Amino acid sequence: MSASPRVVIIGAGIVGTNLADELATRGWTNITVVEQGPLELAGGSTSHAPGLVFQNNPSRTMTEFATYTVNKLLALSKDGESCFNQVGGLELATTPERLADLKRKMGVMTSWGVESRIVDADECEKFYPLLNTGKLTGGREVLGGLLIPTDGLALAARAVQLLIERSSERGVTFLGSTTVTGIAQEGGRVTGVETDNGLIPADIVVSCAGFWGRELGKMVGLEVPLLPLAHQYAISTPLPELEGVNELPKGASKPILRYQDKDLYYREWGDRIGIGSYAHRPMPVDMSALPKVSAEEMSDHRMPSRLDFTLEDFLPAWEDSQDLLPALRNSEIQDGFNGIFSFTPDGGPLMGEAPDLEGFFVAEAVWVTHSAGVARAMAELLIEGRSRTDLHGCELTRFEKVQTSDEYVSETSQQNFVEIYDVLHPLQPKESPRDLRVSPFNVRQKELGAFFLESAGWERPHWFEANRGLLAELPAEWQAPERDEWAAMFSSPISAAEAWKTRTAVALYDMTPLKRLAVNGPGAQALLHRLSTGNIAKKPGAVTYCLLLEHDGGIRSDVTVARLAEEQFQLGVNSNVDFDYLRVEARKQSAADPAQWVHVSDITGSTCCIGLWGPLAREVIGKLSTDDLSNDGLKYFRTKEISVRGIPVTAMRLSYVGELGWELYTTAEYGLKLWDLLFEAGQEHGIIAAGRGAFNSMRLEKGYRLWGTDMTSEHHPYQSGLGFSVAKDKTGFVGAEALAALKEQQPDKVLRCLTVDDGTSLVLGKEPVYVNGEAAGYVTSAAYGYSIRKPLAYAWLPASVSEGDPVEVEYFGRRIAATVTAEPLFDPGMERLRG
Repeated sequence: MSASPRVVIIGAGIVGTNLADELATRGWTNITVVEQGPLELAGGSTSHAPGLVFQNNPSRTMTEFATYTVNKLLALSKDGESCFNQVGGLELATTPERLADLKRKMGVMTSWGVESRIVDADECEKFYPLLNTGKLTGGREVLGGLLIPTDGLALAARAVQLLIERSSERGVTFLGSTTVTGIAQEGGRVTGVETDNGLIPADIVVSCAGFWGRELGKMVGLEVPLLPLAHQYAISTPLPELEGVNELPKGASKPILRYQDKDLYYREWGDRIGIGSYAHRPMPVDMSALPKVSAEEMSDHRMPSRLDFTLEDFLPAWEDSQDLLPALRNSEIQDGFNGIFSFTPDGGPLMGEAPDLEGFFVAEAVWVTHSAGVARAMAELLIEGRSRTDLHGCELTRFEKVQTSDEYVSETSQQNFVEIYDVLHPLQPKESPRDLRVSPFNVRQKELGAFFLESAGWERPHWFEANRGLLAELPAEWQAPERDEWAAMFSSPISAAEAWKTRTAVALYDMTPLKRLAVNGPGAQALLHRLSTGNIAKKPGAVTYCLLLEHDGGIRSDVTVARLAEEQFQLGVNSNVDFDYLRVEARKQSAADPAQWVHVSDITGSTCCIGLWGPLAREVIGKLSTDDLSNDGLKYFRTKEISVRGIPVTAMRLSYVGELGWELYTTAEYGLKLWDLLFEAGQEHGIIAAGRGAFNSMRLEKGYRLWGTDMTSEHHPYQSGLGFSVAKDKTGFVGAEALAALKEQQPDKVLRCLTVDDGTSLVLGKEPVYVNGEAAGYVTSAAYGYSIRKPLAYAWLPASVSEGDPVEVEYFGRRIAATVTAEPLFDPGMERLRG
């Protein structure tokens, strides 16, 4: 790629213009931005956006995007007027549950480095004098709020014009009223953008088309999983209480306001109030029925993204608004519309390169709140090869195939609209669709009373009601303290009994949802050697835990590589993103050297896996197989083919819970029989089926990391406690050069293990950690350690913090004393694992 490749950005809204600006700032100026509407008012979501920017988000990445957007728009000004009005943001609580949730959110904001504080009802009224602080309908009242002083209002349309002006001065070309009709491509990569005014040659194309993104993706055969939905926004008639308060016709001086208990938000609009509502039914948009608006007809009140207002849907919100803001009782709705914007199955944006068309990128389903941050990340991705901000929750390819279908995208996106302001637990599963992906063991799990949670469409047992009777036998030292109401959600004391049985007898774990890939061909070893940190060139039968790195040494993923034969490998990976990365790299290698061809396939759905773990695991398998599974017959981190009563099984001597045992793989048609054989053979040894609740506790006791939670691309192996996964003296792999330099540097932060001093207080993750009274880090994973008899957590902390140092974790506004502790906490000598 030349210093300034030919880039075409499709869409001149707040994302596309920000991206052009970010690229031009970094020296890329051979850029054309194509917009189907007139540049002065494009007619997309940006043109009607109310502009409220709340930085509060459970995702660190999304908060970082929002904070960057705030700061960039603050600095973007002309004639002394900034593109951001930093009036602050106030989220109200009218129920005890909401107030508690705001305290939790305050902790998350502290973790992400954003100033916030809880204010009482009187302070809420001082910040927003129009509030009704008396009794609301239904007996509710304002109990308090969460104030974020740096929130505010983005002047999105104005920002777009200033970004166009600035980028144009740097050489960027903007083409308005130009319709994209196709994407030119050759040999698997883009070559240009076809428009109604001719072809624009391109080396890189970025779709920033907003709610048109799914339609644009279809031009290249790419499923872009977003759903255009209409969202109601109304503006009141002038209020005497606001007369003369705000200088500008659309100005504001009071904080932006969220009334989440009624799915509403507010902003001042000069002497009027703007009201946004999520309280109505979801309104999917038929893209073929959008209003046709010519460039001459385009105006603030007539544009493709602005649909007719449906008053009947808004009336309940209007009543609730008059209840909260009594000044509205003497006003009317002056203007209203149903504005179109994008939702996705998990609520996150869609960012990255299409796996099957090199040079075609998307940045879609991005709200004004995160626009500049997303644009910066995309610019880094294009120029440097990766974003400096972790994007695993935003990756275009993060969804499984079934999750990109029209039916799934529609149902889940509409549900996200409904739940957008709900108090949701971190483990809260979708209610629908469910049972999309089930393992062969599902029928037996249901018979045992499994409580399922869902991930990537898979049904995953978290505990089994059949084990409730074990609580009567559970030794006192294994009994966990009672959890608070929040921590107790989606958990059960049965998990303690399941951990006890795993540590003292034997248990079956369904590991089928772990994504599995087959990597085969004469170039398989070369591919995995180049992409991973491990020594892959071992003899067949070896299993290697290693990492996939970014070029700067950040951890792209962690994987388990089993060499089944000279040219045959099986990988355990984290997500569909890993699959697409590996298959794209395999395709490039095969094209560059046909003699080193390699094929990567996803075998997850056609196979299944049982984790048979516990000190009595060998007794169970010994009743069913004559193969030698002694320590000499199959050592730790080795694999071999065995027969279990005639069923062909690949046995891998691995354990994510820290106990003797194996991961037993077979094809799906044998799965149920394998489960039944093991369960029957284990009866005399007290075998049970166990779930993720016990599993997660035991993996933390062993110090095993969970990628995407404990470490991401923002962290390198040595600060993450994973230096052992980098093969000694290995060079030439992706990220090797950068990693060698990082190894010699003192990191500013490291991943540490904490234990809670009182032995009872449990945290869940993302809570801030205080060192010497100052917020210094945040919790990644946490659980009650049933084997060690105390709560534990992992947290990113300054490298200066040492083992034995006291810290505090803030949980719902309460400080909990903890101690930095050596790891692993359980079986540090590995005697149990090695059997």
